[in-house]
Amino acid sequence: MLENEDIKAAEEQYSANSIQVLEGLEAVRKRPSMYIGDIGERGLHHLVYEVVDNSIDEAMAGYCNQIDVQILEDNSIRVEDNGRGIPTGMHEKEHRSALEVVLTVLHAGGKFSKSNYKVSGGLHGVGVSCVNALSDLLIAEVHREGKVFKQTYSQGKPTSQVEVIGESDKTGTIITFHPDATIFQQTTIYKYDTLAARLRELAYLNKGIKIVLTDKRQMVDEFVTDENGESKATGNKVYRSNEFYSEKGLSEFISYLDAGATNLIPEPICVQSEKVIPIDIALQYNNGYTEKIYSYVNNINTIEGGTHLQGFKMGLSRSLKNYAEKNNLLAKLKCDLSPEDFREGLTAVISVKVAEPQFEGQTKTKLGNSEVTSAVSQATSAAMDEYLEENPKLGKLIIEKIVLAATARNAARKAREMVQRKTAMGGVGMPGKLADCSERDPEKCELFLVEGDSAGGTAKQGRDRRIQAILPLRGKILNVEKAAGDRAFDSDEIRNIYTALGVTVAKEDENGEKHMDLSRLRYHKVVIMTDADVDGSHIACLILTFFFRYMFDLIKNGYVYLATPPLYLVKKGKEEVYCWTEEQREEAALRLGKGSDKGYTVQRYKGLGEMSDIQLWETTMDPSRRRLRQITIENAAEAERTFSMLMGDDVPPRRQFIEENAHYANIDA
Repeated sequence: MLENEDIKAAEEQYSANSIQVLEGLEAVRKRPSMYIGDIGERGLHHLVYEVVDNSIDEAMAGYCNQIDVQILEDNSIRVEDNGRGIPTGMHEKEHRSALEVVLTVLHAGGKFSKSNYKVSGGLHGVGVSCVNALSDLLIAEVHREGKVFKQTYSQGKPTSQVEVIGESDKTGTIITFHPDATIFQQTTIYKYDTLAARLRELAYLNKGIKIVLTDKRQMVDEFVTDENGESKATGNKVYRSNEFYSEKGLSEFISYLDAGATNLIPEPICVQSEKVIPIDIALQYNNGYTEKIYSYVNNINTIEGGTHLQGFKMGLSRSLKNYAEKNNLLAKLKCDLSPEDFREGLTAVISVKVAEPQFEGQTKTKLGNSEVTSAVSQATSAAMDEYLEENPKLGKLIIEKIVLAATARNAARKAREMVQRKTAMGGVGMPGKLADCSERDPEKCELFLVEGDSAGGTAKQGRDRRIQAILPLRGKILNVEKAAGDRAFDSDEIRNIYTALGVTVAKEDENGEKHMDLSRLRYHKVVIMTDADVDGSHIACLILTFFFRYMFDLIKNGYVYLATPPLYLVKKGKEEVYCWTEEQREEAALRLGKGSDKGYTVQRYKGLGEMSDIQLWETTMDPSRRRLRQITIENAAEAERTFSMLMGDDVPPRRQFIEENAHYANIDA
């Protein structure tokens, strides 16, 4: 309890002067995660998306058709468009250049007036100003009204006036910025593939816009295509670069996402409407078993769905069910249809443009506009009805797949019930091979999924029995990408994973979204630990495919990790150096050998079983020294495509992927 004098002193200290006002962009620098999500790798790349989104908004308004993004040598980013250029005249209210207002004032911009932009991704108006606040250097160059204007900033504050530096016969905006290392302390290094995935996505969502990504940090071999369509090296070196352009838009997006699948119908079905809101949908059925639906609002990936996704599912189910009943195509079905049956093997992209979207939170992951549901539902039903009537043979193929899906789902339900009955409650019914830990607080507990009994035995000896549990897996688990749901639950290894984790199978909610009940999850770290060779990588990929398809909530919540055992042990006398990369091995050999290639030995670890329990603990399992890689999903559509391509039936796309990425991998001889 506070004494009276203490209370009086506290009251005196808490006065009007105690209220802190953060001026300009200080609030962004004080709490950056509120504006860009986080200050790690994801937030770093989000800066680029904010700048590019401004250029996309210009394109959506009809004033821009090319965007160039460059990663410069010092990890600065340069984004150039050929839009109208940010206005540079004097702002009547602020009494300074409109360019400076846009770059230094939150919620400032042309997006709030529908006369300038009918729809916009950067609705909250904090995009470019946030980038400015979180950069130690930003240079704005505007080509407009026959002149070139320039202004520089640091940490959100102008370091120069807006000045005319030349003349120009073109229009557009160039933003060059370097992320502030005092904010992004984890990393300021941009990943080319991460940026490429988002820019490719934007090109598909906005047909007719050319987006070029160039990495000036990396030189690669130049290839040209000859008259036969074959790619040949010229012998020259060029900057790594990709050009993204789509003439047909979403139908090409579907073809890209389904590159590793066998299609059920020859061409994607397209749904387009302008009645209530602009609606653009493409969908394709394949012979697979997974449902892949991606939804966007004003180019924003609504990863949690919303009313547009709900409307699409309603319209699709209604149209297909009516068609099946009308043509008596459900006679052989021995069980009831479920909404999910209509979406097995479906790949779909839903893109809507909403003038005033209502998102849940600044992260914009779920659309809430109620009027969108009926608009999308009606547009989907109308387009599907027309397609089915005009293509009766293809319509029958789709219905036959739906009937098979319902039959398999009924069988899978029985298999799931068996899994759920065996699910752990207080340690009862645990898999026989599970070596559990003594701790019962899930936040402190770790489960290692280990390849084989031999490595499992070593891990059991080397672990911390208090917090680390070991579950050995026999051989390569089932490739769920090629298996129907009922087969997945027939697998002993998969059932053991469910039972050990203490979770049940994901269920659909009222919006058709599948979620797992994680309230009884027994471990908050699930670590995949396989050999550091090609077979080990394949097993890890199989396990990750299972988690991605059946336990996505574990990945989304940050519970899934990859262990990284060392590749080499360089030894001289009693001195030992573990190495995870070829560069580390060379460095250790040079140091221990003192410039000579003699006097030291190098051991290549191809399997966990080659390590002693002490070595495995020191290098891979000790929380104070190990290197765990957390599995995250930055781009769901790109992740879906990669899993489908690598683990699916179609060989050519997989071969192309390996050829394009082989120079990034270490392949055992």
